[in-house]
Amino acid sequence: MTDLSQQTPPGGDAARAREALRRVRAEVAKAVVGQDAAVSALVIALLVRGHVLLEGVPGVAKTLLVRSLARALQVESKRVQFTPDLMPGDITGSLVYDNDRTDFSFRPGPVFTNLLLADEINRTPPKTQSALLEAMEERQVTVDGMPRALPSPFLVAATQNPVEYEGTYPLPEAQLDRFLLKVTVPLPQRADEIQVLQRHAAGFDPRDLAAAGVQPVASIADLDAGAAAIREVQVRSDVAAYIVDIARATRQSPSLALGVSPRGATALLATARGWAWLNGRDYVTPDDVKTMSGSTLAHRLSLRPEAELEGIGVASVLESAIASVPVPR
Repeated sequence: MTDLSQQTPPGGDAARAREALRRVRAEVAKAVVGQDAAVSALVIALLVRGHVLLEGVPGVAKTLLVRSLARALQVESKRVQFTPDLMPGDITGSLVYDNDRTDFSFRPGPVFTNLLLADEINRTPPKTQSALLEAMEERQVTVDGMPRALPSPFLVAATQNPVEYEGTYPLPEAQLDRFLLKVTVPLPQRADEIQVLQRHAAGFDPRDLAAAGVQPVASIADLDAGAAAIREVQVRSDVAAYIVDIARATRQSPSLALGVSPRGATALLATARGWAWLNGRDYVTPDDVKTMSGSTLAHRLSLRPEAELEGIGVASVLESAIASVPVPR
């Protein structure tokens, strides 16, 4: 994803919300260097009510990124370190006996927040991973047969390590499909890494974001205004058909065992609308679709074993599928 447009069209609350959300990247950059694309992805996910899978090697500031974003947006954030012995109730909450009331009462788990950081989600067994599915899809959790609504907005930002698989439980396709976006957090460029070291030499403490100068510049009200505006972003029939044709092209690829489902096509529509709105437009272009296609669709694809043996990557297969679809004019 590229830089957001600098134009500021009129539009009342929606325009003010857009400018506030654009400033979020500058605030997060006070703590995290060179990860503008990841910040934009997280903001889009919050706007269109989706979830994000962050993938990167240890030490690239994935946790700090989420914490800084929560502070810049004035939203509540909680962190869960996923481990092999983590139980579903440790996430959703459980019934606890209250001696004063001589009855059981519900003690909410960390999932009751706006921004949940699920750190190293692939280190916990599928039973515990699945505890998040209802929360992610239905925005509620059911404990003892009673559904309990989660706060709004609610976003799961899950992290996983792409190189260390010993003792991990890979996310099944059904759960991967629940993530609106998958964002790779890369190693920094040389200049960015030098800047990181200079900040630490000057006394930067990643545990003290206030001292780092990260200030709240947007709010839940801005997210709500932006979400309402995005629902009004226009999608021409030929652009909608373009999205469908991309999804269908992946299903017909000989290199893929699993292509993009209708849910994936709907996700691409949502992220393209969010990207268009952040760029100051009230309509979606084919370029918006292309910009968001990689982070929205790649994790929903599954290679055939023979394609993996040949060293074919999911990204190249997706690029070929997109290139095979005529672009609407």
